[in-house]
Amino acid sequence: MPFVELDTNLAAERLPPELPQKLCAATAAILGKPAERVNVTVRSGLPMVVSGSAEPCAQLLVSSIGVVGSAQQNQAHSARFFDFLTAELGLSTERIVIRFYPLEPWQIGKNRTVMTFL
Repeated sequence: MPFVELDTNLAAERLPPELPQKLCAATAAILGKPAERVNVTVRSGLPMVVSGSAEPCAQLLVSSIGVVGSAQQNQAHSARFFDFLTAELGLSTERIVIRFYPLEPWQIGKNRTVMTFL
């Protein structure tokens, strides 16, 4: 069950209208998880600084069980997420930062229990 959070200082009007759905589909393909399990949040118009500059930028947080736990996995995921984000947001790679967090099944609650028991 991946969780993806995109924060950007770009105004909402500058974002593609279907960005959350596109990011959901891209995440499913990149991480090899069903889209029905992907959770996406997009926050725009935020006061942000990346690499010391408030120029247009974005930060992506990717959390998931079992697929973001190694440097090798995240190197491959990073390349694909950067391709998606640069194309959709019109930002250079220097203005985007991605953070990967591995999750354990007991850290995600769903249907009144945790994923460990589902």
